[in-house]
Amino acid sequence: MGGLKRIAILGSTGSIGQQTLEVARVFSSKFKVIALGAGSNTKLLASQIEEFQPRMVSFQGSKAELRQSLSPGRGASVKQVTLEEMACHPDVDLVLIATSGKAGLAPTLAAIRARKEVALANKEVLVMAGAMVMAEARKYGVKIRPVDSEHSAIWQCLKGEQKKKVARLLLTASGGPFLRYPAKKLEGITPEQALNHPTWKMGKKVTIDSATLMNKGMEVIEAHWLFGVPYSRISVVVHTESIAHSMVQFADGSIKAQLSRPDMRLPIQYALGYPDRYFNPQLPVMDWDKAMALNFEPPDLAKFPCLRLAREAGAKGGTYPAVLCAADEVAVERFLSHRIGLADIARLVEDALEHHRGVTRPSLDDVLEADAWARRYARKWSKD
Repeated sequence: MGGLKRIAILGSTGSIGQQTLEVARVFSSKFKVIALGAGSNTKLLASQIEEFQPRMVSFQGSKAELRQSLSPGRGASVKQVTLEEMACHPDVDLVLIATSGKAGLAPTLAAIRARKEVALANKEVLVMAGAMVMAEARKYGVKIRPVDSEHSAIWQCLKGEQKKKVARLLLTASGGPFLRYPAKKLEGITPEQALNHPTWKMGKKVTIDSATLMNKGMEVIEAHWLFGVPYSRISVVVHTESIAHSMVQFADGSIKAQLSRPDMRLPIQYALGYPDRYFNPQLPVMDWDKAMALNFEPPDLAKFPCLRLAREAGAKGGTYPAVLCAADEVAVERFLSHRIGLADIARLVEDALEHHRGVTRPSLDDVLEADAWARRYARKWSKD
């Protein structure tokens, strides 16, 4: 392959997947896209197939629609496989997991067991089954490369440091679009308002989770598993400028932070090319000739209870984080379809957690059963 790193992108038509392809386009001499896993957006997948000419694809849409969207003669040699087959294929060097929800769990485990390099952008994989995934990663000698900007920042800050000298991980949060809203006003928020994030360009699910701070709670759970730091030493701070992407405080009180303009292509690029750093002319850089302020404040847990719920579920462990993920996913779907309000997301998730009978040391089947139970509960839930 002439030194090319052969990558599989699972979730290629989503926000992270599309931005990963932007990075691959810039560094075509370093990365070769040989596998694309997509959802039902066959038109976008068709354009990706035509440009990157992968060997394998996996998608949920119509085969007929995909064929119709491809130019004559294009895509004929592309093999259709499952996400798990793609993740462990011998021709793949690195698997980027950018699917949403539990769809990323089985491919992540398959990639780890095949000893692939794994770049993880799917929150639910570690939230649902962090103990299991990290145990498998240790068993097969695989280092998970975080793609989330916050975890990438911590990963970079920890490079060259002793783990035992870490006093605290500080995850930064933009605060979302409703940071300054009074709590009562959140009751009337529409999906259109919630999807208007002030800083980041993300998919719908992650954008809503950012508005409720559920994403930050899930990131606390992820950080616990990725870096082996207890929950008591992981904090969340609101940082509206989104310049400091997270920080690490050490035993002597020193703090290291990773700073950059908010752009997901940077942590994606770092995960793909690690340990190298490449100059990308398309990425924004800091302008140090202009005045700048960086502000930090604690989150309001009363106004954003999803952050508290996620921390509590993580601390309980077992199957509770899986219930958190599944209930939240259904709640967000119901909010986006105007069936519940934004504030109802936390109420639904809290009720699901309270009614769940947890399994302390779950198997994969236990995790999947907890996920299925939570989805059933969330679909039937009513605040009346």
